[in-house]
Amino acid sequence: MAKYKKTWQCALGVAAGMSLLLSGCGDNERVDPSKQIGANPELPKSQNFLVPPMQVPGGVGWQGNAAPKVADGLQIEKIASNLLHPRQLLVLPNQDVLVVEGNGPGQEAVTTPKQVIAGIVKNRSGKGGKGGNRVTLLRKKPGATGEWEQHVYIENLHSPFGIQLVGDTLFVANTGNIMKYRYTPGETKMSDPGTELGDLPSTVNHHWTKALLASPDGKKLYVGSGSNSNITENGLDVEYRRAAVLEVDAATGASRVFASGLRNPTGLQWEPQSGKLWAIVNERDEIGADLVPDYMTSVQERGFYGWPYSYFGQHVDSRVKPQRPDLVKKAIKPDYALGSHVAALGLLFYTGTGLPEKYRSGAFVAEHGSWDRSPLSGYQIVYVPFQNGMPTGAAQPVVTGFHSADEKDLYGAPVGMAQDAEGALLFADDVGNVIWRVTAKK
Repeated sequence: MAKYKKTWQCALGVAAGMSLLLSGCGDNERVDPSKQIGANPELPKSQNFLVPPMQVPGGVGWQGNAAPKVADGLQIEKIASNLLHPRQLLVLPNQDVLVVEGNGPGQEAVTTPKQVIAGIVKNRSGKGGKGGNRVTLLRKKPGATGEWEQHVYIENLHSPFGIQLVGDTLFVANTGNIMKYRYTPGETKMSDPGTELGDLPSTVNHHWTKALLASPDGKKLYVGSGSNSNITENGLDVEYRRAAVLEVDAATGASRVFASGLRNPTGLQWEPQSGKLWAIVNERDEIGADLVPDYMTSVQERGFYGWPYSYFGQHVDSRVKPQRPDLVKKAIKPDYALGSHVAALGLLFYTGTGLPEKYRSGAFVAEHGSWDRSPLSGYQIVYVPFQNGMPTGAAQPVVTGFHSADEKDLYGAPVGMAQDAEGALLFADDVGNVIWRVTAKK
């Protein structure tokens, strides 16, 4: 009884504006964050929390001319503002940029103290801001400076996230289906009303985002379908086609599970040297500030990556019942850890020449930032060098400064990224409601 009383006292503390919630259990065994990046992260002993420690800065947005900080040799500019929770970007052949504006559908079941508290904490950060349920088109006028033109391109979507163009067909992944539209170059408003290609898992919707990537020949679509829970606490029956990458026939909408055991796969991309499918994955919560590292990995057809029974290969999660040692034996170890709870949501393999040499032939990763650890983790864009199709070194911070030094104020948080024709790095910031453009310093 005393344990539950303490939990609710903590909840009231969060609601009153406290930035740190303690669940009555210490988190004493800590790991140097640098040791949780790479192919062999250090993994401490797991801890069990009724409610995990939580900390998140209060969302205040960017004030005046404030902007994120960029690494030496780079500069940054704002190309769009006043958006409604921008999440993903797509550069069109004519160099218009599509911005997907969306957030969760508000259908999540809230049945435990943890879920109540987590909702309060996330909303306080600005990450729970209302999504536009639309796609906005950005267009830069030749010779113009400052922010680009904004045009509402597609409306009345349902928690959209992924977007892809294949020939003259534009695909948009809502939380519960894939829509397709006939794309006409130059239009500032989509004239096609669109049709549904196929459905996607949406019941309860613990993880609502649906990342989307077309195959090089355009015949298949790959969808990141996150789990309906942290570790199956909602039951296995609602995890059908979830915690997986789905392969969808672009002509018929028929789908199959391409790979499984990936708790929340986002940022799907083709690695340009090997041609392999890669994903970034948000791992499980509530077993410690330094467990479990989120990761990026190549995704093998029919591969199983452990969720919910194990993490980072074959490290068993004892909370999951019943245990499945037969599946744990098959669990594939991810290729590269990014750090615990960084919440990576964007992945971009850079193929341009506009940025300095050290940023070529590797991957940018947008880390949306933690909510259940102290000190904060993530809230940055990092660059991971690659060689022969695999990561070769430590992640290097490229864009930072998204929160105040005392970790109380949150200005922005990076999500999806894209590369424009000049080789600039574009990224969406869903707390600041801004699109930023990073180029080489002149």
